[in-house]
Amino acid sequence: MRDDLQDLVDEVSRVLAAPATLEDRDFTLLAFCAHGDDGSDSTMDSVRTRSILGRGSTPQVRARFEEHGITTATDPLRIPADPAAGILTRLCLPVRSGDRLHGWLWLLDGGRTDVTDPHAPGLAAARELAAEAGRLLAGDGAGTPDLTAALRTALTADSPGRAVRRLTDAVGAGTPVTLVALRPGTAGLPAGWVAPGAGAVTSVLDGGTLVAVLLALPGDGDARAAGALSAAALTGLPPGSTAGVAAPRASCAELPAQWAEARTAARVAAVDPRFSPAASWSELGAWRQVAALPGPDPALAPLLADPVLTTTAATWLDCAGSPQRAAARLRVHRQTLYYRLGRIEQLTGLDLADGADRLLLHLGVRADQLHTATEPSQG
Repeated sequence: MRDDLQDLVDEVSRVLAAPATLEDRDFTLLAFCAHGDDGSDSTMDSVRTRSILGRGSTPQVRARFEEHGITTATDPLRIPADPAAGILTRLCLPVRSGDRLHGWLWLLDGGRTDVTDPHAPGLAAARELAAEAGRLLAGDGAGTPDLTAALRTALTADSPGRAVRRLTDAVGAGTPVTLVALRPGTAGLPAGWVAPGAGAVTSVLDGGTLVAVLLALPGDGDARAAGALSAAALTGLPPGSTAGVAAPRASCAELPAQWAEARTAARVAAVDPRFSPAASWSELGAWRQVAALPGPDPALAPLLADPVLTTTAATWLDCAGSPQRAAARLRVHRQTLYYRLGRIEQLTGLDLADGADRLLLHLGVRADQLHTATEPSQG
């Protein structure tokens, strides 16, 4: 369990960009993490130094912090600085399981995180990590929380080797796996939502805007189980939610690449009705190339600023340049379509009779669709 707690502390430090320590209910140090590109920790005060060197805090420090209500807190709270005592401002994240307090995560963040703002960068993810630490310390879940933390680390950390090995041990070496990405609708994850799937490992990422589900597959790598899991998971999510399934791999060694595939498939499902509400990487076709683009060509900016003309271009191209089919799908007169196509050529400088120009236009409008379906950054 100590390795699992260290992984959690490392991840909290990463998402809040601050050195972190984890202490239990008796103020005994369980894990700590420096923060800095060179591995050094320049953010220190007397309390943190004493905690690390002595593996705990003094009764005086304990009393000082308890005066601020840390034993009853359920939400993050700010402990103010005391320059005379050499104490810096710190953020305290209560570590709980249910109603029981198991300890605290401490971060010397220099007061940068506004705990009154629920949208503070990284704070939602840090609270989820504190909850995972609480479950670990409570012994809940028969080992599930450590796999949840391992999956998070495997998908977000720069050096996920230890987490990947832990997941490999859990599913079995040589067992084919896939990843499912769930993108809840604008309403977010419902309270108490639990992903279906016996034996699956689930991790909620980025404040609940993404959910990763690792699923072991039969020996032949048949991914139909992942499709069934996606359908079952979406029934419990709000309207507008989508799912994406990565291509199977022979082991857990390529989880970051699978995560990119699954996220892309879920995003495509959100913008292309043919794939909604769940898509597999293997069926995306040209969308795979579109996903590799940083965005639409800048030359298309004047067109993309006009939603009507952008929709017209996308529909006409999807109809293989057929005026009759495109006009019918857009429900406009054919002359109206011809006028709009002329305006598209004027705005972009493209010749729609030229195959290369049509390809640039098609890639551009699709890239705009995909990048409009914004995806939150990891953390």
